[in-house]
Amino acid sequence: MLNALPSRRAGIATAIACLVAFAAATFTAPAEAQWRWRDASGRVNASDRPPPKEIPEKDILSRPATAASRRAPATAEAASAAAPGAVAASGVLAASAPGGLQAEVEARRKRTEQEQAARAKADEERLAAQRAENCRRARAHAAGLESGQRMARVNERGEREVLDDRARAEELRAARAVIASDCR
Repeated sequence: MLNALPSRRAGIATAIACLVAFAAATFTAPAEAQWRWRDASGRVNASDRPPPKEIPEKDILSRPATAASRRAPATAEAASAAAPGAVAASGVLAASAPGGLQAEVEARRKRTEQEQAARAKADEERLAAQRAENCRRARAHAAGLESGQRMARVNERGEREVLDDRARAEELRAARAVIASDCR
């Protein structure tokens, strides 16, 4: 019994160390989209949001891959004037920007269509389940009415009234209408 205590402590310590390592790895993971730019005072800033509009293009040090095409200079001359050595990179960005942007728009459109189709399918399934339940209840009610047993219902004043032949026929007609519409 006394020898089991140190091994238990070692197991708990190992588990705690694993949890701490997992938490550290999770919380220190870099953000996917990182902007880096130099502000007017010369300080380097980093954010997951684009820099303010007043930051010139030459002071943007790095940008996320998808956002790079949005603020990339339109021509190679503008790129060379903005940052020397960026001509090749901006040429690649300018060439890939329309395709990348179109692909992103197309992917969003497809995702939206799929979500709408899934919602429509869920609504249709819900309506089908309601129709099936209405059908089951209408058939049970019609079977009870056709059995000839004495039946009663509660009227609008809360009084119980026994169905006569005329009321039974009206109830049966209504139940058959529900069966015709919901039992397909």
